Amino acid sequence: MNALQIMPASTSSNRVRYLEIAPEHTGQRLDNFLLRELKGAPKSLIYRILRTGEVRLNGGRVQPRHRLQTGDVLRIPPLRLAEPEDQPFRPPSGLAERLQEAVIYEDRDLLVLDKPAGLAVHKGSGVDYGIIEILRALRPEEPFLELAHRLDRETSGCLMLARTPTALRHIQEAFRDGRVEKRYLALARGHWNLGAHEVNQPLRRNILRGGERMVEALDDGKPALTRFRPVSLHATASLLEIRIATGRTHQIRVHAAHIGYPLAGDDKYGDAVFNRTMAEGYRLRRLFLHAHSLNLPLGGREIAVSAPLDAELKAVLDLLGSAKPRGHSSNLSSPWPASPAGGKRSFKR
Repeated sequence: MNALQIMPASTSSNRVRYLEIAPEHTGQRLDNFLLRELKGAPKSLIYRILRTGEVRLNGGRVQPRHRLQTGDVLRIPPLRLAEPEDQPFRPPSGLAERLQEAVIYEDRDLLVLDKPAGLAVHKGSGVDYGIIEILRALRPEEPFLELAHRLDRETSGCLMLARTPTALRHIQEAFRDGRVEKRYLALARGHWNLGAHEVNQPLRRNILRGGERMVEALDDGKPALTRFRPVSLHATASLLEIRIATGRTHQIRVHAAHIGYPLAGDDKYGDAVFNRTMAEGYRLRRLFLHAHSLNLPLGGREIAVSAPLDAELKAVLDLLGSAKPRGHSSNLSSPWPASPAGGKRSFKR
């Protein structure tokens, strides 16, 4: 049993189907597996049949986050799904070529691309397609391709995708264990005078402000730790290098604003006057936040990749004028100072 047959909406079926998990799906989360296999099924349906126990694994109930193993037998209940589209998804003209050129590292386990700003990593509410859908359309021969982590739609830079379930599991474990080092570059309002600075402030999602859902720095939120250090100081702004010990939604943007240094071009958490100055005087048309490098262990080797600032962000720095070192500015190759917790993650709760 190595194929799953889905009855289209025009046909009713009262048959239960069974699927034996093949080796290439070992380690994949059950919910992600079903979302990909049950083409046309909405997410809400997938989680409902898991929650109610209609999906069974080896005869028993199973949680959505369960990791599949070779030889597992999956019971699929009768489903009525939308008729699949006659035409496969085709990326918009020019976007496919842009993403193909954005690949900066590739091996048997991993693909890393320099994500363009303004493009979501996956489809969702109000978003018809994202990077993962485009890459799957460009690489139909790939048996497995999944996002290993996420970047905000407005953020550019290094984005990892796993090419095997085993690689995905190892990358996610490395993230959980703090063995992945991601570094960002961001432009913040004003002159940074904090040196190497750590923000240990919980964050809470889905706070409604003026009809818009926001993330806020609140003590009853989830732990979040961000480390900042200055790279260069300019006339009206500071270029910062940033590391995060957690991966909360909008973490860097909220923490930067929380300590009084909102990011340039941040329409959600930033300073409207500063943003207008950056747009009109320095031609900044996007959020100045870029994931410029990452390092991680994978398959017994160390992976190190980097993505330079794009032409627009470089031009903004050129227009800002020469940097003005203040003693605590640093370059990107210098080591980070030890954190107050001795390098260990210690969160405010």
